[in-house]
Amino acid sequence: MTPPREALEHLSRALSAPGDRSSDFDLNPDTLLPEGRTLRPAGVLVPLWERDGELRVVLTKRSSRLKHHPGQIAFPGGKQEETDRDATDAALREAEEEIGLPRSSVEILGHLPVHETVTGFSMAPVIGLITGPFTPVAEPGECEEIFTVPFAHVSDPARFSVQYRRWRGTRRHYYTVPFGPYYIWGATARVLRGLADRMAACD
Repeated sequence: MTPPREALEHLSRALSAPGDRSSDFDLNPDTLLPEGRTLRPAGVLVPLWERDGELRVVLTKRSSRLKHHPGQIAFPGGKQEETDRDATDAALREAEEEIGLPRSSVEILGHLPVHETVTGFSMAPVIGLITGPFTPVAEPGECEEIFTVPFAHVSDPARFSVQYRRWRGTRRHYYTVPFGPYYIWGATARVLRGLADRMAACD
């Protein structure tokens, strides 16, 4: 088990290194995307939480009643509203609404390159360390469950695999990084894989 301070130092080095934008289509190079498409800005928080002597990532299981990505594993976050200053502000606002994480309890450590989702969002991942009081409370309309996974698990490229399923009549490949009963895949796994690659490059 990597001590939290060592893990955070390693993460700091990784976040200072250059990184490329990512996309839900990275593993599907034959996908033809419309020229001049307009992406909607969004922000997600990658909350890191020290629990029982290790660093863990807080994730959610989306409500099965949602129109988009029901039941999938996701970071807290959502689209940027007009009242948000930027994507970071959107991520913090959504995290407070979805999982009860006060923005005053989050220290922003850095950002990952934006990720284009299959649903047309330009998603900005914000890395935040929970440094203050936090009692997870799931917003019923958005979130079925709040859980944590070890940061060491999702920041190790060896834990990831590539799988596929049929989507709109074609075979779509995607990253997965399962943990216990949780099947982490899609945009969430792709963002974590990008972070894992940067962590590995900074070993």
